[in-house]
Amino acid sequence: MPNNKKVSIGCASGFWGDTSTAAKQLVDDNNIDYLVFDFLAEVTMSILAGAKTKNPDLGYATDFVTQLSPLLKDINKNKIKVISNGGGINPESCRSALIKEAEKSGLKLKIAVVYGDNLLDDLVNLKKSNLKEIDSNASLPEKVLSINSYLGAAGIVSALEEGADIVITGRCVDSAMVLGPLMYEFNWKYNDYNLLASGSLAGHIIECGAQCTGGNYTDWEDITGFDNMGFPIVEVESNGDFTVTKPAGTGGLVSFGTVGEQLLYEIGNPSHYILPDVICDFSQVTIKDLGNNLVQLKNAKGLPPTNTYKVSATYMNGYNVIGKLVIGGMKAKKKGEIIANAIIKKSLRILRENNFAPFSESKFDLIGTNSIYGSKGINPDSKEIVLRIMAKHEKKEALILFSKEIAQAVTGMAAGVMNYMGGRPRVSRSIHLFSFLLNKNKVRVGVDFNDKKKLISIHSIKGLQAPINKSRVIPGLQELTLDKTVPLIQLAYARSGDKGNHANIGIIARRSEYLPFIQNALTEKMVALYFEHVLNGKVKSWDVPGISGLNFLLKNSLGGGGMSSLNIDPQGKSYAQQILEYEIPVTSSIADKSKLGL
Repeated sequence: MPNNKKVSIGCASGFWGDTSTAAKQLVDDNNIDYLVFDFLAEVTMSILAGAKTKNPDLGYATDFVTQLSPLLKDINKNKIKVISNGGGINPESCRSALIKEAEKSGLKLKIAVVYGDNLLDDLVNLKKSNLKEIDSNASLPEKVLSINSYLGAAGIVSALEEGADIVITGRCVDSAMVLGPLMYEFNWKYNDYNLLASGSLAGHIIECGAQCTGGNYTDWEDITGFDNMGFPIVEVESNGDFTVTKPAGTGGLVSFGTVGEQLLYEIGNPSHYILPDVICDFSQVTIKDLGNNLVQLKNAKGLPPTNTYKVSATYMNGYNVIGKLVIGGMKAKKKGEIIANAIIKKSLRILRENNFAPFSESKFDLIGTNSIYGSKGINPDSKEIVLRIMAKHEKKEALILFSKEIAQAVTGMAAGVMNYMGGRPRVSRSIHLFSFLLNKNKVRVGVDFNDKKKLISIHSIKGLQAPINKSRVIPGLQELTLDKTVPLIQLAYARSGDKGNHANIGIIARRSEYLPFIQNALTEKMVALYFEHVLNGKVKSWDVPGISGLNFLLKNSLGGGGMSSLNIDPQGKSYAQQILEYEIPVTSSIADKSKLGL
């Protein structure tokens, strides 16, 4: 007999710092079986490591406890189970804090902790292993702040099997917080690869919260209710098919476009998306818009997982400082250039006089002159700009000297400096990411429940799987007369995001008949030229025929990414917005249709 059971999962957080209203919204909707929270990013781990150094009881996402505490009675009453990676590098303290809050409400909740991701105590042995960074082949640095492996769903499944009401993890892949309960509820096995890929896709779609319900959407002017954005809910069937929706009466939108953009967000090869539990092929996934904020996704495929975990370490490599001056009046751009170059030149002289080495990096942006577009977009006529001036150095004292010199521009340089924004800038640690692969048998994953610890066996296949070669196919349009051009935004949706120092841009045709024209115009070479002002690597691309899409990966395009980047856009969020302006050659018929939104 078919299994008609469905499992509903709502996501209340896409990052640490997301809105505090989402959890209550989803609980009050009374239409979910599980509530998940995603709080962690690579840089977050280093911040939590610093917090724990100062206070051994910290090192977790405190927002998780404060947001959940007032909802515990309703969660318990409605039998909603909660899963979160808010444990950070100290999930035990997170559990203790939550137990105290539950006791205040007269509740005795069963809370499990998944452990094993934090490898910092094994640093000495890891250094002996001659590990190499995935992209640069560099060796593990000395000043490591955090080391965490991206765990899969196994620990979460085990905790639920033990009877946990709440599962707290450290670092795991975001999608595992959705895949885990689905494996538990439907008894999916570790070799049901297509099902695991479908469950991972469900997790990937909702892991960024409101980003699949209208946040960061290409057609943002179509969105209403930004002040009360609905957070996503997936309703999953035993065969892996699922729908995406949001609570009734909330703002935002669930549509083919909003969900399609999220499908391609922050992934590389859509045919070979590597997760700890399964290698996913999303290239043939279909999205059906059912109307009324409901879409259905099908056809994810899976391959056996690798025998390695991806591990991300963060480390300190000197310091950086960012200062801002507001400049107004005629020739504001020219003033900004003169002031920035003068500050840098003078500071370099002061460094020499004080026996400091030069800056390891210095640069400036003129915000308000379209500087994110490079030389292609500069507007010399802007009369109100922000000079954003930055520098890096291995010595904090050197940057303190630099930060002091920025102030002189207010009274001693070109006219029109009207605001020393934020005062003297603070010198910060420059945090960098170091990613490597580690055999799964080197990581001891377990569950701590009711003061009992249990190790878990992890499913893996010997050796790495060969990548699937499903690269771009460029169509020939020689028989057509391409006598018009239209901006890409008339033909497609687009969204961009970051993975370390790489950026991806996902593009989905609004109609399948538009796709050949987009493919013809947006080649890897063209995208590389368009983003040459930020690109320090190659551009790779893949077709995604299931949704009439394509995905680009811009390697080494974020100035180091995260907290190490001095770029004005260290996460590549504007890249999709820029490429949506690119003019695509089309036929007159397609130009007319796209202009009318057909």
